[in-house]
Amino acid sequence: MAPDMPPLIITATPNKSWLNPELAYPEAIADVAAEAERCVAGGASILHLHSVSEWVPLIAAVRAVAGDALVQCGMSSMLLEDRMDIYEQGADMISIIASHHAEAFPEGDVDVLHPMTELLGYCKLCAEHGVRPEFEIWHSGSIWNLKYLLDHTELARPVINTLFFGWPGGTWSPPTIEEYLARRQLMPPGCVVTVSVMGPERYGILAAAITSGDHVRVGTEDYGYDRWGKPAQASELVTELAGLAEALGRPVATPGEARKMLAFGPAR
Repeated sequence: MAPDMPPLIITATPNKSWLNPELAYPEAIADVAAEAERCVAGGASILHLHSVSEWVPLIAAVRAVAGDALVQCGMSSMLLEDRMDIYEQGADMISIIASHHAEAFPEGDVDVLHPMTELLGYCKLCAEHGVRPEFEIWHSGSIWNLKYLLDHTELARPVINTLFFGWPGGTWSPPTIEEYLARRQLMPPGCVVTVSVMGPERYGILAAAITSGDHVRVGTEDYGYDRWGKPAQASELVTELAGLAEALGRPVATPGEARKMLAFGPAR
């Protein structure tokens, strides 16, 4: 492990498992907040949350218990005009897929176009409201779009990204270390990279990310099973990854450290 490697930022996803919808996860706002608090206690610095119509009370409830943890609002398949509550509430981050949605899950496929005009609109709103974009990078085409946005908009640095592997559907990419290294090499400078893997192959890729200086995302949304194949909540998976990082010799970032590393101000 390089001595100058930054602490590991863990993102927790205490949300519905799209791949295994039968798995339990916190649904009521109070339950989401309680699980978010447990995730932070286990080592998470970023909380990736889901909502459709209750962003305002959800963000408030989580912030009340999560201290300095960063609030990242997901559901990037929704259209921009349906996500204005995220900006108005002043979340830390909003997830933006840097391409199109083409996913295949047991309860139905998700196919949503996100043209460049929408991506540019997202970047404009992020600058106006002080909400940072978190770009979802599903394949090399997503990186082409990201570079276009870097050339045509004013994005705060570092630019925050998540690379996805093994999520089924038309934007699928193989959950292999080779794919991680190949796509990672294409990322432009000035980017911070987190890795998400949907499937039991995740440990090798997450370990590669940890030892390469990147960051990791785990939880019931990504893959709701522990290393023994037993169902687990996001907080348990965070604790498991923190243990892996410790074994690999990389310290886990506190929420305060994550804010400094990602150039965020104090929690709102």
